[in-house]
Amino acid sequence: MPLPESFSVMGRVAAGQPVLRVLFQPLNLPALLTWLAVALSLNFEQSRGTPAVWLAMAGFAAAFLIGDFLRPAQHTARALLLATQAVSALVVAGLAPRAGTAPALLVILAAQLAMVYPARWTVAAVLAIDLGLYLVLRAGEHRAALIVVLIFAGFQSFAALVARYARSAEDARDQLARVNADLLATRALLADSARDAERLRVARELHDVAGHKLTAMTLNLRALAADPDYAKRPEIAIAQRLSSELLGDIRNVVQAMRDSRGLDLATALRALAAPLPRPRLELSIAEDVHLTDPALAETLLRLVQEALTNSARHADAERVQVAVVRDGRLLRVSVEDDGRLRGPLREGNGLAGMRERVAAAGGRLALSSTVHGALRIEAELPA
Repeated sequence: MPLPESFSVMGRVAAGQPVLRVLFQPLNLPALLTWLAVALSLNFEQSRGTPAVWLAMAGFAAAFLIGDFLRPAQHTARALLLATQAVSALVVAGLAPRAGTAPALLVILAAQLAMVYPARWTVAAVLAIDLGLYLVLRAGEHRAALIVVLIFAGFQSFAALVARYARSAEDARDQLARVNADLLATRALLADSARDAERLRVARELHDVAGHKLTAMTLNLRALAADPDYAKRPEIAIAQRLSSELLGDIRNVVQAMRDSRGLDLATALRALAAPLPRPRLELSIAEDVHLTDPALAETLLRLVQEALTNSARHADAERVQVAVVRDGRLLRVSVEDDGRLRGPLREGNGLAGMRERVAAAGGRLALSSTVHGALRIEAELPA
């Protein structure tokens, strides 16, 4: 299951965020304070296994902090780190039972499990860990092993529920960001479409009204110029020249207004990607790409939107390259990310919907994987 952005900042250091900001993110602060409190309590423990206790404490802290620098796709490494934390906490509880604070480390672990795994897996893992804690305390002849386990199980449940709700809130925020990006991109296309419609209306008005009346004026001036009484008057010649020039200017303006029509595809695509934390959109649109059909622009917009979603969820991509070029009467769109596919390429609902949209627009869609294992999407649309 993909790790949510709210829990870990994997990859953010590579993106240029300071290491200290990564280490002291909100979830880490209470965890580090808890670890410090447990470490201080060990000073009162007179145990023969003191070096092993401190080694286990160091192992727990190292495994916890290393997890912040893993990438989302490194599920095996993350599971190993969580297992290391569980073993380290049980070792501390077994070697220093009198301190009574070592099980607090398992509260930190329960919160992490709730952020990473589904509820049923979290419950099963916490139950197994608590069983291990009970056996460790019984082996150390702790008089109230069951009571200690039950008390800290309550703390674990509370931490897991808080972490679960925090994850749900972050997921809702990400979903809201995606919806907001969709609305921004759609609004950009609608605004461009409305401007195009108004520009076309004004162009038609200029051509039909002003052009018609100037043509009538030119014909009347020509008739006056043919009259012997007015033929030699310079004002007639000047009026003829000005009316002809004005008619030509209006025709040029009308043609320019028609030629300047087109949807601002780049703005819409960037608005679609801007609210998303990752992946980063790298956009390249050829200068001769000029879209006037809102339906075609909508199809291209949804194609890129689905590509961004797939790259973020399934490929752990940091950037997505989108190129749009014109090839005769075709519009060629290529999308490629720097992530890595998990397993063989399979079409889910998102890719199937993307293919259906392209087919409905009269185009073709091809999916493939690069030599680096990333997804490449190539589409042809009638321009």
